[in-house]
Amino acid sequence: MAASRPPRTRPSRAETRRRVLDAATAVFARQGIAGTSLNDIAAEAGLTKGAVYSNFDGRDDLVLTIMEEHVVDRMGAATAVFDEIADLEEATAEAGARLLSGIGTDATWHRLLLEYWGLAMRDPAIHAGFAERRARLREAITRAIRKAAGARSVELPLPAEQLAVVILALSNGLAVERGVDADAVPETLFTDVLRLLITPRPA
Repeated sequence: MAASRPPRTRPSRAETRRRVLDAATAVFARQGIAGTSLNDIAAEAGLTKGAVYSNFDGRDDLVLTIMEEHVVDRMGAATAVFDEIADLEEATAEAGARLLSGIGTDATWHRLLLEYWGLAMRDPAIHAGFAERRARLREAITRAIRKAAGARSVELPLPAEQLAVVILALSNGLAVERGVDADAVPETLFTDVLRLLITPRPA
C-alpha cells in the first residue's frame, strides 16, 4: 500500500500577505514602481492576482504599506534607545547612529521613496494616501520624543511635532546626499545634528 501523503496545508493569511509584500519589494526594486503591475507581483510571489487583491487594495496600498513598515521598523529601533539608555545625550547619539546605519544600507528603499514622492506630487489621488501615512508616521515619532523628554523632565527646544518633521526630513535628505556622494556625509553627522535638536542647552 502506498504511503499516504500528508494533507496539504494552505498558507495563512499573514503568510500570504508577507509573501506579497516581499515580492512587491523585490519587483519594485528591479523595475521601479511605475513599471510594475500587480501581475508582476503575483508572478514573483507565486500567487494569483486574486490573492494579491485579497490582501491589498492595489499597487498604491502595497507601496504605502511597504514604506510604513520600513520606516516604523527603522524609527522604532532608533527611538527604543531612549528606553534602553537613561542619559539623554548618550541615547541621542545611539539613535543617530542607528538611523545613519539605516541610511547606509537602505539605498534601494530610499530610491523607491523618492519615486513615489514624485508620483504623489503629480497625482492628487496618490498624494492623499501618501500624506495620510506620513502624518501617522510623524505622530508616532512625536509620541516617542514626548515620552523621552517627559521621562527625563527635559524641556525641548522646539515642539515635539516640529522635531518629528525635522528628523524625518533630515533622514531623507541625508539619504539623498549620501547616495550621491557618501564622503559628503560623515558618520557622525546625523548624531551631531540630533544632539543640537534634542539636547537641552543651558539658559
